[in-house]
Amino acid sequence: MATASPSLQKRDNIPELLLVRAMAIIGVLSVHSTSFATVDMVNSNYFFMYNFFNIFMKIGTTTFIFLSSFVLFYNYYNRPLDKKLLGSFYKKRLLYIIIPYLVFSLFYFAILHFYYYPDRTLSTEFHNFIDKVLTGKAYTHLYFVYINIQFYLMFPLFLWLMKKYPRTVKWAIPVGFALQWGFFMLNKYGLETPVPNRGSWSFSYFSYYLMGAALGIYYPKIKEWIIIARNHATTLRVVTWIALWALWLAAGLAHVYLYYETRLHLDSFNTTLFDLVWNIHGVLTALVLMQIAFILSRKLPKVLTQLIGRLGALSFGVYLIHPFFLLVYRQYPLHTGTAWKLHLWYLGGFALALVGSWIVVSFFARYVPFNWIAFGNLPKPKKRPSGPVVPERQLDA
Repeated sequence: MATASPSLQKRDNIPELLLVRAMAIIGVLSVHSTSFATVDMVNSNYFFMYNFFNIFMKIGTTTFIFLSSFVLFYNYYNRPLDKKLLGSFYKKRLLYIIIPYLVFSLFYFAILHFYYYPDRTLSTEFHNFIDKVLTGKAYTHLYFVYINIQFYLMFPLFLWLMKKYPRTVKWAIPVGFALQWGFFMLNKYGLETPVPNRGSWSFSYFSYYLMGAALGIYYPKIKEWIIIARNHATTLRVVTWIALWALWLAAGLAHVYLYYETRLHLDSFNTTLFDLVWNIHGVLTALVLMQIAFILSRKLPKVLTQLIGRLGALSFGVYLIHPFFLLVYRQYPLHTGTAWKLHLWYLGGFALALVGSWIVVSFFARYVPFNWIAFGNLPKPKKRPSGPVVPERQLDA
């Protein structure tokens, strides 16, 4: 019997990616649930703790961008780039990304209207809504989906270029940094009027995107460098792993320190320094989280691994809905009480955002027809084998 061409063979699932997604969404929730605390608790003896979780965990957006690119190039690079593939790709983006983006843009816009702007006319609000949807500003966290839509529009071009000229893959990572930092420098020094909302534009994240592309394409060849395991260990790899983690911790703590000094002592640092430290922190975090995911998949009990993997599978829906729980929770602030009660109140916001979002998205996944309209491509309920499994459509998402 004839076998498929090696270039067309289906690549293996990587179930550990669900664990990376779970850690990334925990990072997002940590940042969002401590945002008020970094202001309200600035004079507290525990400000350092809130600042740490708010900045060190600032890893969600960048990791999700890296992961999205990794998955797309891992899955699509060996497939023929034709009309069928492009049609399927954009149909999935429309159904599972753009429609939920529009639904939640309207959802949050309506909430803000009734909370803060009930006197505005329908005509004014309609134009405001269209403007915010087209700029990713319907609510504070939706810029991330807006950025990904930009990358989806560019994906076929990058895929075609890397397939037609394979040598370009070797240059993807330095080119990603060059494009991102070229945009930063042009925006800061070269334009009379800087680009507004710089963080809502894809050029601000090209280092993560093209690193994900390169690693997704080369993953079968380099996975022994990524996965920390005794049977993979060589002197050079061990030195590389230690250097990676040391640089990651150093960059993360430097990132925390810059914000600590700025927020607490009102020190002034060059904005480029913030960009540099966050870029290093974010890039290294994506690699470290992949390594942690493989360690967790081997060391944790299977039941716990399945639970974390389930959160990863639902992470897009959790990302979309969690600010609603924080918005409602913050309508009932704790005005009096001991310091520990206040700490518990902030912790309660994180817990509600996580558990409440998880329950709602899980309910939709199991019981609500056409749940993709709100939450995208949710995993279908079924009996699961031991360990987290990444369905083909989850990897494709």
